[in-house]
Amino acid sequence: MSNKLYNILVPVDFTGKNKWAITKAIELSNSFNCNIHLVYVAGKNQSFFIRDSNTELALKKLEQIKAKYQNQLCGDGTLEISVLRGNKQKQLANYIEQYEMDLVVTGLSKFNVLQRIISSVSISRLAKKTSVPVLAIRSGGLVCHFKKIVLPVSGEVPMGQIRLAALLGRAFKSRVYFVALRLHADDKHQNIIDSALEMVQSISTIPAQCFLLEGKNLAKSTLQFSKKINADLIMVNPIKDFRLPGVWNRLTNKLLSYGSRIPVVTVASSNKEI
Repeated sequence: MSNKLYNILVPVDFTGKNKWAITKAIELSNSFNCNIHLVYVAGKNQSFFIRDSNTELALKKLEQIKAKYQNQLCGDGTLEISVLRGNKQKQLANYIEQYEMDLVVTGLSKFNVLQRIISSVSISRLAKKTSVPVLAIRSGGLVCHFKKIVLPVSGEVPMGQIRLAALLGRAFKSRVYFVALRLHADDKHQNIIDSALEMVQSISTIPAQCFLLEGKNLAKSTLQFSKKINADLIMVNPIKDFRLPGVWNRLTNKLLSYGSRIPVVTVASSNKEI
């Protein structure tokens, strides 16, 4: 991850959840002077006539969205629109690589269980495949700042999350809260937590603290802690299991993103040097 946000991708499917994703992207653009890319991916299994007609209709809808939100950009950022054809995950991944996206912002549906499962898988896969952070926003998760950032630690130093926390922290004068389960607080995990704290302090002047949490499920304990301190953002790793406990949550693949009204950003792990 670079030391600045230059390009933000917002996948669009013309549903209500796009509204808060675009709104959050505009807030970030106005803070970082970065460009926003609104991208719609049309299916490939269609006849030529239907495919061409759908592409034209999608482009018109994107132009309407652009006209609606263009005046809300206050900085130097621009609003770009694109219509792609093919497999959604593949096309988005290609677009991210080709146009060097720094962040993906996606809206979360409110009630649809099937859509939740599909979105949960998409968020994790996209973050893993592209190594670009994916910020999931609910309708109630629109905050204009990220003053309190919670970063759960388990198994390794979260390099990708630390980079993003430092980037956001400089812009919003944030405080980072590293959290881990007390259950796992052996010498190995304590060294990881200490290394994470030292790492963020070595690349940024933002204040950081460590907390050991009670409980057996890191996602649940992280969410409880985040609510208690009125956190503005939670950072998770797609490799780790950040699903909430309970049979129904497992059946519906309920990630922390869907259990939290606080925005959750999924950041792929990285062992590269900072």
